Amino acid sequence: MLVVEDEPKMAALLMDYLHAAGHRADWLADGREVAAFVQARHPDLVLLDVMLPGRDGLQVCRDLRGFSDVPIIMLTARADEADRLAGLEGGADDYICKTPFSPREIVARVKAILRRSRRAQADVASDEKGAASTLHIDAAAYRASFHGVALELTPVEFRLLRSLAAVPGQVLSREVLLNKLHDDRRAVTDRAVDAHIKNLRRKLEQAAPGCEPIRAVYGVGFRLEL
Repeated sequence: MLVVEDEPKMAALLMDYLHAAGHRADWLADGREVAAFVQARHPDLVLLDVMLPGRDGLQVCRDLRGFSDVPIIMLTARADEADRLAGLEGGADDYICKTPFSPREIVARVKAILRRSRRAQADVASDEKGAASTLHIDAAAYRASFHGVALELTPVEFRLLRSLAAVPGQVLSREVLLNKLHDDRRAVTDRAVDAHIKNLRRKLEQAAPGCEPIRAVYGVGFRLEL
């Protein structure tokens, strides 16, 4: 995996904890170097600081989402909800505040995301059986397409789409979707689901202009209509 952090002591601490947990990790300190590294090395996960020289973490996150669905955990001292939502809307899969700094929590979050990724790759359940031919979901390969167009989804967006496609036409509440997306009892709000839904809708509509398959049911949740 890749650690992107401009403070050497913090980066070294993270690397030590990741290595102790059995992970191999590389380190970059400049945001301008991240995209090229990911394209060349294809890490399993990126731990991305927000405040970086050269190019900040939010910009780097958007860069990566232009060509990669690598899981991204953003690290920052900013604890405001607006900042957390900005990270999620930019394509991050998780957002961890450094204050207080807990490398053990970060490693636990890393393990949780990698565990869900492996589970999805091994899961050949028929999530897509109820979906129409316009939507294809390959759980084993972690890929999806809509109207024949491949969707570049983050792991969270992929799990969200799978959950909705498993019960087409059925409304899933924000609480249910949160439980399906995150199983580690983190403190998140309903607005996190809204942020991911917004990104997922945009990608589906880019694949098939004029189609709006995800519908909001006011005060209840969301459903997939195909």
